Parts: sequence; structure tokens; C-alpha cells
Amino acid sequence: MGTRKKEMAEAIKAERKTVAIAKLNDCPTSPRKMRLVADLVRGQKVDKALQICKFSSKEASRRVEKLLLSAIANWQAKNEDADVESADLFVKEIRVDCGTMLKRLRPAPQGRAHRIRKRSNHVTVIVDALNKIQS
Repeated sequence: MGTRKKEMAEAIKAERKTVAIAKLNDCPTSPRKMRLVADLVRGQKVDKALQICKFSSKEASRRVEKLLLSAIANWQAKNEDADVESADLFVKEIRVDCGTMLKRLRPAPQGRAHRIRKRSNHVTVIVDALNKIQS
């Protein structure tokens, strides 16, 4: 491996040290409903985002709250020597993508049938530290 490639790989590795990722796959909520909650917490500090999720009346906010807690735990596993409060974690990115769609039939008038689409989604949360950790 060349020196430039090796230096670049080490820089990427050091950058990923401060970032933690958590994923939720096949969540049985429509992506549109989940994006309403995701837009509320995007870019917020982690403690404020948790408070938003906790006091939101939306059902999707409970799932986002658990996902944020998982991302924080992943960050702590990567940075055992660092403290969460001193690191100033924030939600760097939260992405909601469409998942699988279950197609069902519902009876309609005059012997017809209407298709019901039960949507699901995939949520990805990336948590980063404002105060970068020197190792």
C-alpha cells in the first residue's frame, strides 16, 4: 500500500472514531409518518432530541427514541475513554427510506376489491461529536 493511500485510510479511520451509526430496518410505520419525527430531531443535540422524542405524541417518536439511545450506546462502545456529556453529541444525519410493502386486498362495493398497501421503512441515525476526541 502506498503512503498516500495509507495516510488517507488512517484519516478516514480517525474520522469514523467520533461517528456512531444505528439502523432500524423494516419498521411497520409509513415512511411519511416517520419523516415527520426525523425532521424534528435532525441536527439537534442528542439530549434535546431525546426530549423531543419523549414528549412527542407521535407513535413513531418512540421508535426514534430507542434508535437514538442505541446510537449513543454504539458511540460509547467506540469511545470507552470519552464521556458523553463532554463530547457534545448531536444527530449528524437521520435518513428514512422506504422498506418492503405488504399488499393486501380489502372488499369494495359491487364485488370489487381495493388494494391496501401496508408500508414499512428503514431508519438510519448517525451521531457525531462536536468536540473531537484526540487519541
